[in-house]
Amino acid sequence: MAKTWSDMFEYYKFLFMRGAESLEEFYKRKFQWVPEEIRKDIGHFNLFKLKPDFCGPDSIPYRRRDFYKVMLMKGHSRVHYADKVVEVKSYALSFSNPKIPYKWEHIAPMEECTYCIFSADFFHQFGHFHDYEVYQPNGTHIFELTEDQAAEVRVVFDKMEAEFKSEYKYKYDAVRNQIFELLHYALKLQPSEELNVQPMNASRRIAMLFMELLERQFPIDEPNQYVAMRSASEFAEHLNVHVNHLNRSVKEATEKTTTQLIAERILQEAKVLLKQTAWSVSEIAYALGFNEVTHFNNFFKKHQELSPLKFRNA
Repeated sequence: MAKTWSDMFEYYKFLFMRGAESLEEFYKRKFQWVPEEIRKDIGHFNLFKLKPDFCGPDSIPYRRRDFYKVMLMKGHSRVHYADKVVEVKSYALSFSNPKIPYKWEHIAPMEECTYCIFSADFFHQFGHFHDYEVYQPNGTHIFELTEDQAAEVRVVFDKMEAEFKSEYKYKYDAVRNQIFELLHYALKLQPSEELNVQPMNASRRIAMLFMELLERQFPIDEPNQYVAMRSASEFAEHLNVHVNHLNRSVKEATEKTTTQLIAERILQEAKVLLKQTAWSVSEIAYALGFNEVTHFNNFFKKHQELSPLKFRNA
């Protein structure tokens, strides 16, 4: 009997969150203390304004966190997230989320650092913030700002801090609205054509379910974790649709084939694992669902025009 979408959602959610830094681990690493209580009824939220002398170490480890973070910072840094590297030379507004591993390298000491962190359940039944591009794997997560733009963002953080410290009964709703304000501020910095919203139809719904199910297999955190589904027919079975219907829907919604999207995501993860881990090529091949390392080598060379080892050492 095929598993329901709900069953698969919970299963991949379990796989997905393994190995992520928890809120408790974050507090221990960053501040050597843990709050006495992390409220379960509203989710966790906190805000930090750090002085330049306390803005953090030269780098933080490349990994996922099981919480969200929105940060305004100033300083010359290099940010690694997924298989991308972004260099920030001055001000930046960043959005980090549990889906994507990341690392900050501070090339020069940070001159400013203000950020908030919150758990996913902080936004329970309060908008669909995680559906926005800044929280999608292929979206933009780092936005460089001018000095004037940084000043505008700083005002929002100041309002957020004032609400958070207030005794107002609905202060957390106000804080959520200010997080949305930062999110929309960032999205408006992108060219308008990137923000084109297509109308939802049956094909797009199926394509979105496929993309979500594909994405929930990543990132790979441990060598004994592996990609369970790599073919269109496997995804179709778990989505309870015919494979031809899935292929047509995905092609219509994305202008790419199902096989193409699966290959692109596996390639993206392969590049991350080759650059950010010390795993052997055979361990990476197994984790990505290849029975033979030669099959992985051929796949990687076909799409990257380099062998995995040459890519790792480049």
